[in-house]
Amino acid sequence: MDITFVIEKFVLVAVIFGISLLIAMYSTYAERKVAAFLQDRLGPDRAGPAGMFQPLADGLKMFMKEEIIPTHANKWLFMVGPGLAMLTACIGTAVIPWGSPVTIGSKVISLQVTDINVGVLYIFGVVSLSVYGVMIGGWASNNKYSLLSAIRAASQNISYEVAMGLSIIALLLVTNTLSLKEIVEQQHGWHWNVLYQPVGFILFIVCAFAETNRAPFDLPECETELIGGYHTEYSSMKLGFYLFAEYINMFVSSAVMSTLYFGGYNYPGMDYVATVAGPVIAPLIGTVVLFAKIFAFIFFFMWVRWTIPRFRYDQLMHLGWKVLMPLAIANVIITGIVIAIVEKF
Repeated sequence: MDITFVIEKFVLVAVIFGISLLIAMYSTYAERKVAAFLQDRLGPDRAGPAGMFQPLADGLKMFMKEEIIPTHANKWLFMVGPGLAMLTACIGTAVIPWGSPVTIGSKVISLQVTDINVGVLYIFGVVSLSVYGVMIGGWASNNKYSLLSAIRAASQNISYEVAMGLSIIALLLVTNTLSLKEIVEQQHGWHWNVLYQPVGFILFIVCAFAETNRAPFDLPECETELIGGYHTEYSSMKLGFYLFAEYINMFVSSAVMSTLYFGGYNYPGMDYVATVAGPVIAPLIGTVVLFAKIFAFIFFFMWVRWTIPRFRYDQLMHLGWKVLMPLAIANVIITGIVIAIVEKF
């Protein structure tokens, strides 16, 4: 194996991991600022100019706090839970194409860690694994509130994964591929999949809110009923891992939605920009465009949190099984019929 290829991928993994942590860290700051803006407040304004150092202060606090493990907890699983949640949150970025290949001389550098031909299945596999971090943490705490929260989270994730999977099936009927890179390349310019699958996108984003435990589907962390959710007994950086994992999941979900439905790094006029900017700058502009789309989705996640009240659990299950599921099935059937008619004529 070429050693330069290994170094290239190692550097790309390190950069993506660092960016994921940085975005997760400053998402906590953005969350407070967005909430403050919507509620006509200032938000953090003490640590640094405009409170810019508040995430650093929060991280230092997490590191310095005393770490407490409950007496009757399963200590090994108690430590595995937050680590697994963080791991599954980070590995989802491996198949996302962050930009078109950069050409430096005769060297072509891919801005994707790996392009597997079943990238969509990989994403769903990672999403399915993420519930184990929550379940293990809730069960290992030996706390009834944590366990109830973990059961809620598991049933919520399982329920909404079905509708999410069906919305993706309709998209795959249109794109005819499971590779995220090929899906992005098919959306060159303005040919974004959201124009062909608007219902599928709405279903996907609603399910993404439920999968990331964001409001109005934040029942697993419901303070009024479950004290603090599945991480009630956690402190120090174990709690920090769970909180970081939630924000990284939000970042990855935004990246996946941008990739599947909004063209990824594609934008109108990119061919002209490529001729003017050259083979190095043009792909980086595409990467900036992709991150702009991601940040727009992250803002939407935060906007919804401070706008819509939390659902009751029966409302959550009713929406997942009796509203989203039939809509997703109908979307798949209608998409199949339209494609069959178009191919025939």
